Amino acid sequence: MRWTSRIVLVAISVMVLTGQACAQGTLRIGMTASDIPLTTGQTDNGGEGMRFMGYTVYDALVNWDLSSADKPSDIVPGLATSWSVDSGDKTKWIFRLRDGVTFHDGSAFTAESVVWNFEKLLNDKSPQFDPRQAAQGRSRIPSVASYRVIDKATLEIITKSPDATLPYQLAWIMMSSPAQFEKVGKNWDVFAKTPSGTGPWKLTALVPRERAEMVPNPAYWDKSRVPKLDKMVLIPLPEANARIAALRSGQVDWIEAPAPDAVPSLTKAGFVIVTNSYPHNWTWHFSRLPGSPWNDIRLRKAANLAVDREGMKELLSGLMIPAKGFFPPGHQWFGSPKFNVTYNPTEAKKLLAEAGYGPNKPLTTKILISASGSGQMLPLPMNEFIQQNLADVGIKVDFEVIEVNTLINVWRAGAKHDSARGVSGLNFSYVILDPFNGLIRWVQCDLTAPAGVNWGYYCEPEMDKMLDQVRNTFDPAEQTKVLQKVHEKYVDDALFLMVTHDVNPRAISSKVKGFVQARNWFQDFSPISMAK
Repeated sequence: MRWTSRIVLVAISVMVLTGQACAQGTLRIGMTASDIPLTTGQTDNGGEGMRFMGYTVYDALVNWDLSSADKPSDIVPGLATSWSVDSGDKTKWIFRLRDGVTFHDGSAFTAESVVWNFEKLLNDKSPQFDPRQAAQGRSRIPSVASYRVIDKATLEIITKSPDATLPYQLAWIMMSSPAQFEKVGKNWDVFAKTPSGTGPWKLTALVPRERAEMVPNPAYWDKSRVPKLDKMVLIPLPEANARIAALRSGQVDWIEAPAPDAVPSLTKAGFVIVTNSYPHNWTWHFSRLPGSPWNDIRLRKAANLAVDREGMKELLSGLMIPAKGFFPPGHQWFGSPKFNVTYNPTEAKKLLAEAGYGPNKPLTTKILISASGSGQMLPLPMNEFIQQNLADVGIKVDFEVIEVNTLINVWRAGAKHDSARGVSGLNFSYVILDPFNGLIRWVQCDLTAPAGVNWGYYCEPEMDKMLDQVRNTFDPAEQTKVLQKVHEKYVDDALFLMVTHDVNPRAISSKVKGFVQARNWFQDFSPISMAK
């Protein structure tokens, strides 16, 4: 055991023995991640990384409204107070920046800061370029062609072509302090230990794979979001049973993704189970490379018809919404698809037979999955359930299980990369917050690796034409109509194995007060306090 580990364990033991396991105002959270997310700005560990180390220590030009549990979140001004597209040139955007904002190190946030942060992701010749952050952030802003300072408080961004989804893309780009980077010798590894953003929280302690500690930023520009807690502590606990044990023992006050079978006993013990619908689906992303079985629409539909989603809902103690498409039923972009995503093994067997498969010739394939991780729900039992469903109709699936960050790297590298191991699909959960992240980035022809995360190399001119329409439709009501057509094609062509939509369950101590679970991947920890 490392000395740092011993010190932490001894400190915890001392506090427990003295009855001071949690000082008033300290919230301890058990994450599903196996490590503390990257602290330099663009986080790793998927959406959970952004939740705990992105929108806490940092801000984007465009933030998310996380204040309501009753309506879907939408974007709001962040470090930019407003933005507009040129009426005569739809590729030219002007962003007006917030005055008086400072980074945690006390340096001023300006338009020069924004350009510097774009350079850290997009310009591999710049001194601040960081391959790790670029891997996380570059694919989030594929539309950005150029950027320049107009004045201290005004920024111009030029897109490669008209793109009405640009503000949503920018909500993923976190602003790190150029001054702090200079102060630590232009070294991102050193910066990671003492990071500086503009967010409501400051990172004060970091022990990789063990814990991170944050305290409020009293100088935060949005005074209504200065945190009430004295401290927030993040503890990586990737195994669901370990998270539950930590909650029961009082090691943590809050856990992400409790095991569904533990929910009744946790409730009986006085813990609160918080859920809400949010923009997250859980899918198998099919490879569309030559030789993949999923190039046959009959096989894609057969797989979708073979999954007993109501049975899986029972497995998960009700903590899911059975998929009827890539978006959940009732979503404003759902539209009216013709293919009914339902459990129909008889029809699945018929489609398999039409494609040349049957009891004596099962379809065999391999899928990459993770053991845990951000947004992955409970991937092992869920995938084993699907494996049995598919076997029942004549599809034999083998799994290769890898760590979630490795899976994310495979996903970014694309199905053609050697790291994909020749599989025909991978199990991944997707953030479907907005037009770009909800629909465009998974299927556009020119967003394959390294330009984007069209992992399976799907490419169809009809789809690209509709996606181009989305980008060129700046009126929200008209854009919604186009997005509905896009989603209808997703479903009617069975482009993914559409399994479930998560309800984002977390189990928390009754001492945790003031938390509002937004219908979003990200959450606001500022209103939270701890009762005595």
